[in-house]
Amino acid sequence: MLERIIRYAIAQRWLVLVLALALAGLGIWNYARLPIDATPDITNVQVQINTEAPGYSPLEAEQRLTFPIETALAGLARLDYTRSISRYGLSQVTVVFEDGTDIYFARQQVAERLQQAKSQLPPGSEPVLGPVATGLGEIFMYTVESLPGAIGPDGKPWSPTDLRTLQDWVVRPQLRHLEGVTEVNTVGGHVRQIHVTPDPTRLAAYGVGLRDLMEAIARSNANAGAGYIERSGEQYLIRVPGQVGAPEELRDIVVAQRDGVPIRLREMAEVVEGSELRTGAATENGREIVLGTVFMLVGENSRAVARRAATRLQEVNASLPDGVVATPVYDRTALVDRTIATVRTNLLEGALLVIAVLFALLGNLRAALITAAVIPLTMLMTITGMVQNRVSANLMSLGALDFGLIVDGAVIIVENCLRRFGETQHRLGRVLTREERFEVAASASAEVMKPSLFGVLIITAVYLPIFALTGVEGKMFHPMAFTVVIALTAAMLLSLTFVPAAVALFMTGPVKESDNRLMARIKAWYRPVLERALTHRVAILSAAVLLVAASGLLATRLGSEFVPSLDEGDIALHALRIPGTGLEQAIGMQTSLEARIKEFPEVDKVVAKIGTAEVATDPMPPSVADTFIMLKDRSEWPDPRKTKLELVRELEVAVKEIPGNNYEFTQPVQMRMNELIAGVRADVAVKVYGDDLEQLMALGDAVESVASQVAGAADVKLEQVTGLPLLTITPNRAALARYGLNLQDVQDTVSIALGGGNAGQLFEGDRRFDIVVRLPEAIRTDIDQLHELPVPLPGGMTQAASEGLRPGNAGAAAATFVPLGEIATLEIALGPNQISRENGKRRVVVTANVRGRDLGGFVEDLRAQVSDSVELPEGYWIEYGGTFEQLISASKRLQVVVPVALLIIFGLLLMVFGSGRDALIVFSGVPLALTGGVLALWLRGIPLSISAGVGFIALSGVAVLNGIVMIAFIRKLREQGDPLDESIIDGAVGRLRPVLMTALVASLGFVPMALNVGAGAEVQRPLATVVIGGIVSSTLLTLLVLPALYRMLHRDQDVAELVTSR
Repeated sequence: MLERIIRYAIAQRWLVLVLALALAGLGIWNYARLPIDATPDITNVQVQINTEAPGYSPLEAEQRLTFPIETALAGLARLDYTRSISRYGLSQVTVVFEDGTDIYFARQQVAERLQQAKSQLPPGSEPVLGPVATGLGEIFMYTVESLPGAIGPDGKPWSPTDLRTLQDWVVRPQLRHLEGVTEVNTVGGHVRQIHVTPDPTRLAAYGVGLRDLMEAIARSNANAGAGYIERSGEQYLIRVPGQVGAPEELRDIVVAQRDGVPIRLREMAEVVEGSELRTGAATENGREIVLGTVFMLVGENSRAVARRAATRLQEVNASLPDGVVATPVYDRTALVDRTIATVRTNLLEGALLVIAVLFALLGNLRAALITAAVIPLTMLMTITGMVQNRVSANLMSLGALDFGLIVDGAVIIVENCLRRFGETQHRLGRVLTREERFEVAASASAEVMKPSLFGVLIITAVYLPIFALTGVEGKMFHPMAFTVVIALTAAMLLSLTFVPAAVALFMTGPVKESDNRLMARIKAWYRPVLERALTHRVAILSAAVLLVAASGLLATRLGSEFVPSLDEGDIALHALRIPGTGLEQAIGMQTSLEARIKEFPEVDKVVAKIGTAEVATDPMPPSVADTFIMLKDRSEWPDPRKTKLELVRELEVAVKEIPGNNYEFTQPVQMRMNELIAGVRADVAVKVYGDDLEQLMALGDAVESVASQVAGAADVKLEQVTGLPLLTITPNRAALARYGLNLQDVQDTVSIALGGGNAGQLFEGDRRFDIVVRLPEAIRTDIDQLHELPVPLPGGMTQAASEGLRPGNAGAAAATFVPLGEIATLEIALGPNQISRENGKRRVVVTANVRGRDLGGFVEDLRAQVSDSVELPEGYWIEYGGTFEQLISASKRLQVVVPVALLIIFGLLLMVFGSGRDALIVFSGVPLALTGGVLALWLRGIPLSISAGVGFIALSGVAVLNGIVMIAFIRKLREQGDPLDESIIDGAVGRLRPVLMTALVASLGFVPMALNVGAGAEVQRPLATVVIGGIVSSTLLTLLVLPALYRMLHRDQDVAELVTSR
C-alpha cells in the first residue's frame, strides 16, 4: 500500500507540489491569526467572591461573612476546594473547580448559592463575584500622573484626587470597552467625596443627631417625577428637580426647625472636598501616583489584548488635560516578544544548522534543498493545526520542535534515492531516462519507507504519555506534545508524498555514486573500529550495561524541580511591614525603599502597589506592598555580563539596610503562577491546620524556625496572622438599659461618626461623587474627644436632670444626648491581622523560596526536619504545597504511563521486524541513549525536571529510529544471502551516512536551544541538553553496541550457516 501511494505521488507529481504549496499558503494566512504568548495559561478554574463589610475586624468578617458563604458553597458540582481570607472590612472566598469546568457554568452555580446565602449575611453586605479573568490576567499596567510644574484648571498643581478622578471618569471607561478586557482595576490617588463634617457640640446644642443630618441631606437632594398632563393636544412630563448642583448648595439645606426658625446645615457642619478612607495606594520612583491595571478576559490572547490596551492608551492621552499623561509601566507584550524572539532564533538557527549538515553529508545541493524544503512546509502545516485547535505559539508549544526530527524521515528517503540513483547509473553506464528515474525513485523510497514511517510513528508514540498529564502540568505540557505530534504527522505525510515526487522531478542529470571526501574519511575510520568491536563484543556490551547502571545511579543525585524558572527580565519584590502599619506610614517607608533601589544603575523604574485596589482581586493590608522593579536593557548595564541572580543578591543586601521591612524576591508572572498553584506566592508552602489561632501561631513559629535552617531556604516567612491594632468600643449593656438605648443606636452613631455615612450623591454630568457625613479628622483621631461623642437618646425621654444627660438648648423639641464614654468603654488592643481558611478549616502558612538547590531535594529535607522537630497536638496537621506538588503528581503519572509508551514502542518494533529478537536489539537503544542525557545534565549542573523528562521522551524516539534504519538494512543483506559478519559490517557501514545525518540534524537542531541565553531559554535548556547528550551517546552506541548485540543474539544462525556451507 505504501508503495502504491508513493508511485501515485510520483505519477501526479505536479498535483502533489501544487497541494504542498496550497497548504503552505494556508499556513502563511493562519500565521497572521496565530495567538502568541510567553507560556501556556495554567490557571485553574476559579471564582472569587469578595464581600465588603466596612468596619468588620478579621474575626467578625470570618464569623459573619466567610463562614456562611463557605457553608453555602459546599457540594457544588465539580468543586475541587475552597480557600478564603478574612481581613479588616473584607471577606474573600476563592472557589476552585476541577479542570475542564466551564467558567460561566461555575460562576452561575456560585451566584445561585450566594442568593440562598444572603439571608445568613448581615444586612447591607453584598457578595460580588470577581472579574472573569485568569490568575495571569494582569497583562498591562499604566500610571496617570502630572508632568513636573503642570497646573490644573484651578491654578493649583494637580492633586492625587484630581488624577484619580481623571482615571475613574476619563481613562478607565475607554479601556474597559476594549475587546478582551474584563476589568480595569485602580489603586492610588484619592477618590473624591463631598464631606459634611459636623461639630458634635453644635449638634448637641441644636438637638440634631447624625442620623437626622443624613436624612435631611438625602431628602433635600433628589429629583422626582410626577407623571404627565395633556394640554392643547400636547403631553407635558412633570418633574420636580431638587438635586444639589454644587457643594455650596448643600450648606443651605434646612436640617431642622426650632421655634419656627430654620436651622441650616452650615450652622452645624462644614461642607468640604474630601476623599474616601482608602485601602491602597501606588508609588513610582518614590512618589505617589495613580496606577491602573488591565485584566484580560479568560481565553483571550495576552499579547493581542496588551497591544490593544497600549494603542488605546495613546489615544486616551489626547483626551487628557494638558500636563497630565497616562504612561505604560508594565506590558506583558515585552515578555512575550522577548520569549518568542528566543524561540524564533532557536528555530531559525536550528534550521540553518540542519541544512548545512544535509549539504555536507549528502554532497548534493538539490538533494539537500529537497530535504530542507520539508522544514518550512511542516512548520506552516503545524501553524494551521495550532490555529484550528486554539493552541498559542509559546515557549512550551514550540519548545520541543526540532527540525532535525522533522526531516529525519525525508533524510532517510533522499539518501537512499541518491545512493540507488548512483548505483543504477554506474551499472547502466549512462544518465537515467525519466521513466527509469521515476521507477528507481519509487522503489528506493518504498525500500526505506517502512522503517522511516515506523520511526516517525514511534517518535509520535513516545509523546503520547504527555497527554496523560493532568492539572497544571497537563496545561503546561499538552501544547508541546500537541505541536510535536502535528509537526511529525505533517512531516510523515510529506515524506510519503512530497519528497518522492520532488526527488523524481528534480534529481535529473548524473548523480555521483561515491561518497564525498568527508563521508569517505568517516567510513574509513569506522570500519576497523566496528570490526574490533565485533571481536570484543562481550567487553563492549558489558561496558554498555555498566554505563547504563552508572547513569541510573547518577540520575538519583541530580535533584529535581517542576519546570525551570523563566527569566522574565523584571523583578517583583514583596515588601512586608509590621501589621497595623498605617497607609501614610507605609507610603513613606515605600518611598525610601524605592529611592534606594533606584540608585542601582541597572534599574529603569520602580512601581509599587500598597494595600488593596478598588476591586479586591488581590487583598493585601496597607502593611504589604507589591514592588515591581523594571530593569533596563542589558546593553545599558555597567556590566552586561552580571547575572540577574547577582543583581538580586545585591538588591537584597541593599534593601535590608532599610529598617522596618521584610522582603521576598520573585518575578511578576512567577509570583502569580505560584499563587495560582498553591494559594501562596512562594515556591514552597507549609500549611498548618487547626482551630485555635494562638496554637496555630505557635506551631507556625516552630515550622518557620525549622524551615529557615534547611539548606537553600530563602525568604522564609510566617504569614502575618496577628498584630493588628484595634480600637474596640464596647457598649455597657446595663448603662444602655438605664438610658433606654439599644445596641444599634450606639453602633450607628459610632459608625457614621468615624467610618462615615452615605447621604446621597453629587452629580457633575456623568460623574458622581458620594456625599459623606462624618466627624472632622481632628476629632476622629482624638480618643479623648471620642469619649465626649454625643449619642442621642430615644424620643420622648425626659431625663435631662439625670446624671450624664445633656439637654439641647433649642427648646422642648430638642433631643437629649449622652456622651459615648458614659455608655461604652474605649480600649486599644492587638487582634488578628487576617484569618485564612482552606476547605472550611483555619490555617497558617509558612512560605519559602528555594535558591541555589533543587526544589525536590529541599522539600524532602524540609519534611524530614519538620516531622522530627515539630510536635503537633491532637486535631492539628501539616500539609505541603507549592510547585513541587506538580512535580510529584506528574512524576507519579509518568511512572505509570511511560512504561505503557515503551510497550507501544516495542509493539511497533515487533510489527516492523516480525521478530522479538530484532525488536529487542533496537529497543536496547533506549536505555543506551538515556545515559548521555543524564551525563549531559550532570555536566551542566541542571536538575531533573518535567522539561528534561520531555527531552528523554523525544530522545527514546530518535534512538529507536537510528536502530531501525541500521537493523533493517542488515536484515536485507542477510535475506540476499550474505554471511552474518559481512552483513553486519556492510550494513552498518552502508547505513552510516543516514544514521549520522539523522543524529546530527536532530542534535544540531537543539544546539541553539541549549546555548541560548535569551528570555525563556532556561525552560528549554534542560530539554535540549538531554537530547544533544543523549543523541551523542545513542549514535556511538548504535554504531558499535547494536551491531555487537546483533552479532551475539544471532550467533546460533551463524553456526547454522557454517553447518550449511560444509
